[in-house]
Parts: sequence; C-alpha cells; structure tokens
Amino acid sequence: MRWTHTPVPTEEIEALSKGAGVSRVLAELLLRAGLRDAGGCATFLAPALAALQDPFLLRNVDAAATRLRQAIANQESVVVLGDYDVDGVSSTALLVSVLRRFGLLPRFVVPRRSEDGYGLSRSAIDRALEGGRPHLFVVLDCGTNSHDEVAYLREQGIDVIVLDHHRSKERALDGMLINPHVHRDDTGADGPWRHLCTVGLVFKLAHGLLKQLRAENHPVAFRIKLRDHLDLVALGTVADLVPLLGENRILARHGLTILQESRRPGLRALMEVAGVKPENGINPVDISFRLGPRINASGRLADAALSVELLLSEDLAFCQQTAQQLDAFNRERQEIERKITEEAEQLIETHYADSPGIVLFSEDWHPGVVGIVAGRVTRKYNRPCVVLGNEGEFAKGSGRSIDGLNLVEVLGTCCDHLVSWGGHPMAVGIALRKEHLPVFREQFAAAVRTQAGDAIAEARLELAAWLTPEQITPRLMDELEQLHPFGQGNAEPRFGVRGVVLRTAPEIFKTFHFRFNFEDQRGRRLHGVAWKMASRLLPVGVPVDLAVELKWNHFNDRKFLQLCLVDWRPSAG
Repeated sequence: MRWTHTPVPTEEIEALSKGAGVSRVLAELLLRAGLRDAGGCATFLAPALAALQDPFLLRNVDAAATRLRQAIANQESVVVLGDYDVDGVSSTALLVSVLRRFGLLPRFVVPRRSEDGYGLSRSAIDRALEGGRPHLFVVLDCGTNSHDEVAYLREQGIDVIVLDHHRSKERALDGMLINPHVHRDDTGADGPWRHLCTVGLVFKLAHGLLKQLRAENHPVAFRIKLRDHLDLVALGTVADLVPLLGENRILARHGLTILQESRRPGLRALMEVAGVKPENGINPVDISFRLGPRINASGRLADAALSVELLLSEDLAFCQQTAQQLDAFNRERQEIERKITEEAEQLIETHYADSPGIVLFSEDWHPGVVGIVAGRVTRKYNRPCVVLGNEGEFAKGSGRSIDGLNLVEVLGTCCDHLVSWGGHPMAVGIALRKEHLPVFREQFAAAVRTQAGDAIAEARLELAAWLTPEQITPRLMDELEQLHPFGQGNAEPRFGVRGVVLRTAPEIFKTFHFRFNFEDQRGRRLHGVAWKMASRLLPVGVPVDLAVELKWNHFNDRKFLQLCLVDWRPSAG
C-alpha cells in the first residue's frame, strides 16, 4: 500500500487556525476539505437544521405534496411500495408514519427479492394491488426507469408519485417524479440536496406537505415535528453510502442524535440485539455494520416488509421478537456470505489475478448477499468487482467500485447484454442471461481498463495529516467530533505518526487482532488496536511509522482514546 500526503501550505493553516479559532490540525483538515474561510468552517462544523432549503426548490415536490394533501382531505386509499434495502425500508416507514398521523391507512409493499426481483416490477405491483386498487400509488427508491410499469398503473386510473435517486438511463419519467439526478435546477448547478437518498427526498416531501397544510391551518400539521423522524433519515442516508455533504450532512448529523434518543420500540429493540449502546453515542459505523445489516437481512433472505413493521410498531413484545428474528437472519446471512467470500477469493486468485475489473458468478451463490461479498473483495483486491448469483436463467447481483472510478459510467460502455442495471458510482445492481457472462466479463474488464488506466495498480492510503504523539489528546478528539459524521464525501481522517518505538510486544487476542502501546516523549502511554492484522505484528524496539484512525473506546462506563491501526511501515533512515 502506497502512502500519500499532500502538504497544505503552512501559512494557510496558520491563517485559518487563527481566523476560525481552531487548532492547526483541525485547520489543516478543513483546508483539505476545501473550506478556506471562517464562515464556511463554522457552517460545516455546526450544521443547522435551519439551513435546510425550501423543499419546493426540488422539482415536483410542490405537485406531489398537493396530491398528498388531496388524498388526506378526501381520505383516499394509498399504497406505498419501497425497495428492500435500508433506504427503501426507512423511506417507507417515514412516509407511512407521517400519512398515518393524518388519518390515512396506507398499505405498504416491499418487493420480495426472490419473487419480484428488484424495483417496480409487475409482480410486485400485482401483489400490491391484491388488496384493492388505490387512488394513489407512491414508489420509493426505485421507479425512475420504470416507464412501462408506471404506465400500467396509470392505465388503471391510479395516480403515481415516484421518489428515487437512481440515475435515469432513458428519457425522464413523465409525471410526478422527484429525483434530483434527473431534474436539475434551472441554473444547472448542484443544489445542497443533489445527493439526497430516497429517505432524504421523502423528508423534503413531508416538509413540503406540512408547509402546505400549515398554510391552511390544519391542526395535525402543527403537531408533527419532522425533527423527530430524523432517526429514520439517518438510517437510510448513512446505509446508502451517499455523500455526507450539503443537506445530507445536516440530516445525518442531527439524525444520529435523534437515533441516539429514539423512542421507537423497534429501533430500541434492534439496538439491543445489535449491541449498540445509545448512551455511548451512535456513529455511522453503528448503522453500517450493526443496525443496517440486520434491517437488510430480512430483504436478502425473506421479506423486508418485516423490517418496515419493526420500525412502525409500538408493540414492545412484537418489536423484541422481530428484532431477534432479524438478528437470526443476519447470522444466517453472515455464514452464507463467509462461504461465498472464500469461494470468490479463490476464484480471483486462480483465474482473475491480473484482471483490472472482475466479474464472478456461481450457480450456488445466493443473489441476496453477493453485494456484501462484492464490497469485501473490492476492498481486498483494490479493483472493481461484480459478484453474481443464480436466479433461474439469469445471473443477478451487485458491483462495487473503488475511489475515483464511476461504476455507472463503466457499465454505460458495456451494457449491451444486461437485461437490467442501475445504481450509484460506487455501487450498482445488474442482471444478465447466463450465456452472456463470458462476453460481459471481457467487456467489463476492458471498460475498467479504459476508464482507470494504471490508476488502480496499487492501493493508496491518503494521510490527512502527520501528527506527533504529543498531539494525540482528548482535546484533539473533541475537535474531530465536530467533523462527524464521517462517510462518503467526508472520509474519516487517517493520520501518520512517525518514529514510534514499542517497548513491549503486541498482545494478540481472538486469534486475528492485536493490541499495542507506546509512550510519547512525556512518558504518557498511548494505546492502540489492530483489527485482523495479527499476521503483521508491529516489531519491538524498531522505529516504525503508523497510519491510524483515532477513536474513543467505551469500556466499563468510561471512554479511552484509542489508535486504530490501518497500516505500518519501517521508519525511513
């Protein structure tokens, strides 16, 4: 792994440090994020809900809110269909909970992966209509490219609203589509809402609906506090890997606080089985690696409607039982994923070691977990990977990319044989007939080579700053807290520390990990942990450079500053 660090001019660091009243370390991080004046830094470090822009600036929010207002006034029947991932589940729960406050009883449907496939399929629609033909059909986190399916609904006299953030592959969908990637604002510039995922768009629609109803002095509209629903927004926003900048940053920052305080029985039960302790604070990693996978597990192995029910229910016993069920699904998913990952890595090392872009398939792989496997092998081999499972005559699955390579653009040049595809620059879903796998594999590798050239030859580790051990203090941690939440577009900083010498041998624990400690020049002891690095123990008595992330470790109702080792190398000279 090649370490890189682009120095920031000292005079700029000093100027921003004084102007913004922050440390030189934080000033360097802010400059690296493109923030160069005190006002911009203050806004970034303390993102306010009041900074959210007028929801009606998004195309079709006004029309969609008006249609919902009509449904409320006439107590019409509504069906909500949301995708089966965390964004779709949280979007569905948010919209249904708001509409229920106004006396509506919307039915909700989540596509079943094994029966309906992805998105707004005819089979999912027909299942949604089994309970009767509604006046209004709201589609969440899919539907942007579903021209035929939306037409099918409209032919039956059903009004349709689509909220989605996936890219359009064809002409824009007619009617009430809320998708900031399809409808750009009049200036063509990126608004702060451009990268909202679907639950963020639902939040904007709900905001618009409340504004309209409050203008009419609707009594319920004044009793609803949208802020209380930000826990759901944080779930979908963090889990869907959208850039945590602009309005996403505002919603996620405040949403994590609301999630920490959430009174939803379902979320409290899910936190308990997932080992998330709200009293220690909730970070994006708690969503990404604990809550999110359990919500996803039902959609991958069973029916994601169960996760929606969990988020909506007030029945404590049901929530505890359902959270346990999701936890069991997740354990099953982990075991399946572990087996597929091992097989995928063996395939790569045997057949595709030199390929710049990798496409893997097995008749035995479950399509519901291959996206997780794709993420793992992509990170391990530092190459974009598509991992496909067996679905009848089709190979279906997901792809994950690496920094700097837009997977949507790559697929756009080699999609001739794909029967369906779509997603984001870093994550896509695809399906194709099995007989087309060999030619697609060649086309994908060639497309990656064309897009990336030699840029992915070696994994890079970008250091945000070099620190001395003396600079690693609780005060620095307090400053770093202001940069949260970390995620896409706002990466957690990795720091370099030069010339560290261990006096005692690292301690291996649980076979794969190790702990270590060293002293700074004042004799203060710093403690660190290295996850899954027991095969690369730090040497004793030899100067080494460390690449670390800085964390709080909560233990026995106390918290300790801890260095999380990312990589190490012998010190030069």
